[in-house]
Amino acid sequence: MKRLLFTLMMTALATSLWAQNPYISLSGVVEKTDGSIELYAPQSTVAVDVTVACERTVCGPYARYAQKFLGVRAPLTDKCAWRVAAATVALAEGEQWASDKVADPTSSLVSHTEGGAEFAPFLLDKRSSFAPTLEAAAQAAADAIYSLRKHRMELITGEAGEHVFGEGLEAALEEIARQEQAYLELFLGKQSQATYTQRYFVTPEKAKKQYVVCRFSEEKGLLPSTDLMGNMVVLQLVPEEQVTSPIPEAGPKDVATATCVVANRTACTVQYAGEEVARAELPLFQFGRTVTFALPRRK
Repeated sequence: MKRLLFTLMMTALATSLWAQNPYISLSGVVEKTDGSIELYAPQSTVAVDVTVACERTVCGPYARYAQKFLGVRAPLTDKCAWRVAAATVALAEGEQWASDKVADPTSSLVSHTEGGAEFAPFLLDKRSSFAPTLEAAAQAAADAIYSLRKHRMELITGEAGEHVFGEGLEAALEEIARQEQAYLELFLGKQSQATYTQRYFVTPEKAKKQYVVCRFSEEKGLLPSTDLMGNMVVLQLVPEEQVTSPIPEAGPKDVATATCVVANRTACTVQYAGEEVARAELPLFQFGRTVTFALPRRK
């Protein structure tokens, strides 16, 4: 009978503790009412989301002639530069354990890149039997750009005709802008930006306060924590000083006792290249206080 009462008290205690504070948990072996044994070993796991952005530049085929025919400088080589855009840190609970990847990569375009890395072909004069040189083709493309700009101005000022207005004018201006962009990309190239978010899980150890979540390279983006080709993305943990527990501890004369762990608030920061990119205060069991308290007596 006493054993049953003790089991019932432990079960009620576990429910009561969780209802009052989800960051207080029983610790040790507890016998349940059905006779089974349950081990309480509370641990906290931290989820770190790292968001990186990739800015890609594809050199245009007429890039070397941009300064000569358009008066602007253009990139002469393809580039792909990565950067750490953001990060978040939180407790890994419930559905957050479903996947180590937050979402599919998302991308946002800086310029018109519907055709990917391919450039719109410039239509050559089919009446000529001679293939133009690259410089001659660039000159023709530049002339087409200036011609489109002239036609746009004529439409805006009304010089193209007084009957072009309303939706017809808007459609004409949109088509001119599309064609001009296609010609400009032959000189200036194409730029696009893609954003990726990756989730990492860290289960801290009591004696360890710093963890390498992953590594990052400006050329390759996110890398595994073991890849020494990238710089470290670090999770730093700084627990608060232990304070007096709100639960009164058991005395030497108390016979029926139970043990619980009170999670301790911990400053969790994500750092890269010496700079803080994310910060949160989280209750972690690993740095908490273990308290043994007396169970109420039953007469």
